[in-house]
Amino acid sequence: MRLRRIRRIATCLLAAMAGVFLAARLFQPEYPWLGFVAAFAEAAMVGGLADWFAVTALFRHPLGLPIPHTAIIPRNKDRIGASIAEFLEHNFITPEVVRNELKDVDLAGVCARWLAMDANNRAVAERLVGTIPAVLNMVEDRDAASFVGGTLASSLKDVKLAPLAGQVLSVLVANGQHVRLLQKVLGLVASALEENRGYIRQKVHDHSPKWMPKMLDEKFYERLMDGIQSILDDMANEQGEWHGRFHAAVTELIAKLEESPEYEARLRSLLARGLTHPLFREYVASVWADLRTRLLAASESPESRLLLRTQSALRIFSTALAQNEPVRMKLNDWLKSFAAEAIVERRSLIVAVVQKVIDKWDAETISQKLELHVGSDLQFIRINGTLVGGVVGVLLYSITLLLGGH
Repeated sequence: MRLRRIRRIATCLLAAMAGVFLAARLFQPEYPWLGFVAAFAEAAMVGGLADWFAVTALFRHPLGLPIPHTAIIPRNKDRIGASIAEFLEHNFITPEVVRNELKDVDLAGVCARWLAMDANNRAVAERLVGTIPAVLNMVEDRDAASFVGGTLASSLKDVKLAPLAGQVLSVLVANGQHVRLLQKVLGLVASALEENRGYIRQKVHDHSPKWMPKMLDEKFYERLMDGIQSILDDMANEQGEWHGRFHAAVTELIAKLEESPEYEARLRSLLARGLTHPLFREYVASVWADLRTRLLAASESPESRLLLRTQSALRIFSTALAQNEPVRMKLNDWLKSFAAEAIVERRSLIVAVVQKVIDKWDAETISQKLELHVGSDLQFIRINGTLVGGVVGVLLYSITLLLGGH
């Protein structure tokens, strides 16, 4: 460990100065010049011991003696924690500092490049799809039906249904779509009649008197079918009377829908009965159950179409975001503003966590942690103090000799 090595060097240097001092004092009578060496070593020992005392007093009592104003950090642990928290809050987690740090960060670009990698968009897609079962399991089928009904009712509460229906019909009439719709309905009716001729023949036969000859029964069926087909043909004729009647009826209906409160009340009553009808709830529940089954099956398959489409959508999104600089800049501005506001607004919580963690540490723990981080630099103070003290000692010894001292 670096701290132990530097501490050992500082201690060995202090011990070496003590040895040099003793040797210089012993041989100084024979070699007067050793007075400079002795002066260097003596002052070095004083400086080294003083700095050792100062450094040690920060973290513990020197030699275990309860000397006043020592073990400064353990005794002031709580105050140090509060000071660090306050320093962080007012000097680091400020709007200016946070915005300045985020100023040149391309958050959207980083996200786009990260999401463009197949491994990453695959992981995100799996995470998104993987949340589907948890979400679906929280929703019951009956709750889904109630939610759909309640949501529709709430959404349409302030909507004027009759005028809205009148506007839709007006658009259809203006584009001639109502005629196409009528033609489509008539075509469906004609197809239904043709496909069910045998069924209709049987029904006519079942409801005919038993005494009626079968030939007359068959003629009645043929005339009935011919009559219905003739009516359908007349209704399908765009130049015929039926089309005029139909257009007039639609026009009249549009006017009533837009003006009549009675139609609004009827439509709203019809909607309310429909949304609360058991058949509607059962239908929504069955649709939801089928959708839920399909989603669960898709979320559990490692190569489901849902997963692949989600991954493809993420890849397309990342590519579009990387290529569209205006959108990326706007997204960056939003992300930076959001991040800065979120961090600054919660800075009291952040510093509270810091202070809470420090408060939980015992005095010995915080002393060890701080000494581990700054102790090696403090040991250099001991080394410097030893050397600087020695130099000062030589200077003082030299001044003493110049002044005629002994």
